[in-house]
Amino acid sequence: MLFPTIDFAIFFGVVFVGNWLLVPFPTAWKVFILLASYVFYAWADWRYVFLLAGSTLLTYAGGRLVGNTPSTWARRSWLVATVVAELALLGWFKYYGFMSLTVDNLLRHVGVHGAPVPLVDQAVFPIGISFYTFMGLSYVVDIYRRSLRPAPALDVAVYASFFPHLLAGPIVRGAELLPQVARCAQRDQRRLDLPEAAFLIFGGLFKKVVLSSYVSSSIVAPVFADPSLHSAPEILLAAYGYSVQIYCDFSGYTDIAIGCAMLLGFQFPQNFDAPYTARSLQDFWRRWHMTLSSWLRDYLYIPLGGSRGTRPALYRNIMVTMVLGGLWHGAGWTFVIWGAIHGVGQCAGHANRARRARRGRPAQSDTPSAVWLQRLVTFNIVSLAWLFFDASTVHDAFTLVARLFTTWGGAAPLVRLPVVAVVVLALGLQFTPAEVGLRARGAFVQLGTVTKGAVLGIALLVVTTLGPAGVAPFIYFRF
Repeated sequence: MLFPTIDFAIFFGVVFVGNWLLVPFPTAWKVFILLASYVFYAWADWRYVFLLAGSTLLTYAGGRLVGNTPSTWARRSWLVATVVAELALLGWFKYYGFMSLTVDNLLRHVGVHGAPVPLVDQAVFPIGISFYTFMGLSYVVDIYRRSLRPAPALDVAVYASFFPHLLAGPIVRGAELLPQVARCAQRDQRRLDLPEAAFLIFGGLFKKVVLSSYVSSSIVAPVFADPSLHSAPEILLAAYGYSVQIYCDFSGYTDIAIGCAMLLGFQFPQNFDAPYTARSLQDFWRRWHMTLSSWLRDYLYIPLGGSRGTRPALYRNIMVTMVLGGLWHGAGWTFVIWGAIHGVGQCAGHANRARRARRGRPAQSDTPSAVWLQRLVTFNIVSLAWLFFDASTVHDAFTLVARLFTTWGGAAPLVRLPVVAVVVLALGLQFTPAEVGLRARGAFVQLGTVTKGAVLGIALLVVTTLGPAGVAPFIYFRF
């Protein structure tokens, strides 16, 4: 079920009413939200619910076994078994076909035939499996680390399936959501920050339905569909355009998700913080998909050794984390290369900061010209990497890169002033001071009830008028 649809509006209206009517009855509320979340998930394909239920059962059972076993060795064994089982589900549905084709291609290259045949139909790829798998893993690992206690079965089921975050995040950890589920009877609708929720939801709709859709149809989709037909100016605009498209698409989704959760009385963590203002790739990952970045840091990078140890070990840990992070996004070599680009870039950044430290200089120059140069270089590396992220094949990605540097002077009919203006505007908005948004929210709060309704009605009219017919699925649904 897509957020910007009439179906979801009706669904959410029913859930909103039931959610607040059942506040005095915690068990009934949990059952109601659980059923609603499964209906939401089954809307795309009812078969998905069995996988979600199986993953939830693994998460609950693993958490209980890890949390209630006194022996350290046994606890570690149950942790490993649960992690392997969770990753096996993810690997089967998401990576088996990719790995089978890779092995088949390698064997054929050396003259050997008879490699495994992919058995998984990618057309029924379970939406959101990466997100709820990572949530399940963090829950069990946190119990093992004694930073979280095992929760009741119904609470775990709600945690794993809560529909605002289910399909594309943000990745909410047990320590963030489970206490709110346990205290569900203490929510007070009079304390809802309705203006903030409205800003998030309508802002998310505008980013997804208007900005992302326009940039995609105007420049990104035509160029990526057949890279060999387009010149360097079109490819450059498509690269910048995709930077805008994926940000508006994904941050728009999470804004709507966070806003919907707020209307139900729940707080989700922030997922984006003006990522294209970053001054380095490390800074970019502190701002982009922050719940995934922190997950990779806490459950992969630091357990590998983090920044402790030798410099080669540091570079190894960065590369392993970023390549696996790339593979998390999709079962394809394009995603592996995308992750590797970010890994190499971060290693280079660490080397540069270490070199400056040896010379007694600060990690980065803070002069205005240096700051803007750092932002420009970082944004262009990120945009170049996006070419691999969105390309259908590795060949298409390298075709885009090659033509980007070799076909200047060719015709560029897709480079039109409205497209350039939208891309520049969308990027420029990230440099808007936070105080501007706060003042706008404050002004909205001061409006009367009727005026607020009129403003929201106009906003909805703008979105539906400027948006295309129909709504394309969110990009991160495929991950």
